[in-house]
Amino acid sequence: MADLSLSPRALYQEVAEQLRQRIFSHELAPGSWIDELKLAEQYGISRTPLREALKVLATEGLVTMKVRRGAYVTEVSETDLSDVYHLLALLESDAASVVAGKATPAEMAQLQSLHEELEKAVGDRERFFELNEAFHMRLLEIANNRWRNQMVADLRKVMKLNRQNSLLKAGRLEESLAEHGALLTALTSHDAQAAAQCMREHFRNGLQAAA
Repeated sequence: MADLSLSPRALYQEVAEQLRQRIFSHELAPGSWIDELKLAEQYGISRTPLREALKVLATEGLVTMKVRRGAYVTEVSETDLSDVYHLLALLESDAASVVAGKATPAEMAQLQSLHEELEKAVGDRERFFELNEAFHMRLLEIANNRWRNQMVADLRKVMKLNRQNSLLKAGRLEESLAEHGALLTALTSHDAQAAAQCMREHFRNGLQAAA
């Protein structure tokens, strides 16, 4: 009988994740042309899974497909960035409001623990960025709306295209940490309105730093 078992992840998904990380690190810079032949050779694969991977990234907004010109790493305009931050502020402020009203003591403790890790990571931009995202995603998980979570995950991928700029502003990490602290205070006080307001201010300040 034929073996019908599937690998944990299809080849094109593995390739998509590799390319995704190269885009986030700016190894593949915004606006740059993606050389399919070169990449297929680097990965030792045919162009078919590579093209499938590029389709995935195009759906996520990380890659732009141009007729008869191929694939390019997406460039994020000021309008794009403003639109993404606006939507994230709406979605995550709503999630913060939900969490303030429903989170268990154990869930609040998890957020507190992530905040404490953030405090330790202020001197390490990359580590801070990872923990910051982990905090936000955990809050979304606690709010428990899978459709919102999916939308936020997609929007954050586009936001990451510009993350180098958002991390460069002097003092931004310390400001972000203080904003997280205010948010956590509102959450633990079960103040839904204040939690939503803190999250909106967090994204407004983040946009100013990223622009």
